[in-house]
Amino acid sequence: MDLLRQLDDSACDFLVIDNHSSNIAELKASVDPLSSCQGLLALGENIGQAAALNRALDEVARRGYELALLFDQDSSIGAHFVENLLTAWDEAQALTPGRVAAVGPRLVEPHSGRRMPFRSFRRLLERQESPATADGKLIHTAFLITSGSLVSLQALAHIGPMRSDYFIDNVDLEWCFRAVSKGYALYGSEHASLLHRIGEDSDNPLVKRGLIVQHSALRYYYSTRNRRHLHRQTYAPLVWRIKDNVRWALKTLYLLLTSAERRAFWSSLRRALRDARHLP
Repeated sequence: MDLLRQLDDSACDFLVIDNHSSNIAELKASVDPLSSCQGLLALGENIGQAAALNRALDEVARRGYELALLFDQDSSIGAHFVENLLTAWDEAQALTPGRVAAVGPRLVEPHSGRRMPFRSFRRLLERQESPATADGKLIHTAFLITSGSLVSLQALAHIGPMRSDYFIDNVDLEWCFRAVSKGYALYGSEHASLLHRIGEDSDNPLVKRGLIVQHSALRYYYSTRNRRHLHRQTYAPLVWRIKDNVRWALKTLYLLLTSAERRAFWSSLRRALRDARHLP
């Protein structure tokens, strides 16, 4: 609810999509007083993040908006987030008129304060970001997470919707790679920052330092299945595929050797590798 109040304070029209949660009555009572809320779409079943996003984007387009600002429920924004991101959008449009797919804020991990980098996947040893403007306020990137991304609905119509068969993990990664392959640009922005936790909390020092992301065995299944499928797509950058293979192998080995749920992770791994072959 904090995010919804923050959007309401920003006078940003918003639509709430509920993916079949158990507290829908409580949620409805909470959003009804918010003047910027344009409606609550309660889904009768959990159709996954990708399909839910597609439903929301279709509704936003139907209502005549040109841009859609996407959020996960566990994100948090500051007082001037929306207007600052719109400034970033205008600057991006000036750089590549009509070819901007999305702009996104600087992601900040709320517990550690760690600023997450924007990656272009142009070279294997990519230690520095790739500024798009002289002042460094816009950065070239090949990937933006869903939450906080300001998306062009005109570009979306050309790029296509999110892959609903991915269900939850790597939905944004696949869409961003597809957008770039079709000649669209993505920009990260220093104009706005987003507090957002990726993965689950853990006492593991590697998780706390941001070296690995903690997820359940079920989320590991979706992440592995979808990433193995994405590796086979021609529009996935070669540099990303090489680096991601190394990252995935090390993380998988670590989980299978150290996790108390190693049997569940092993089962998820086997199912994911099998099912990845059946995604179109």
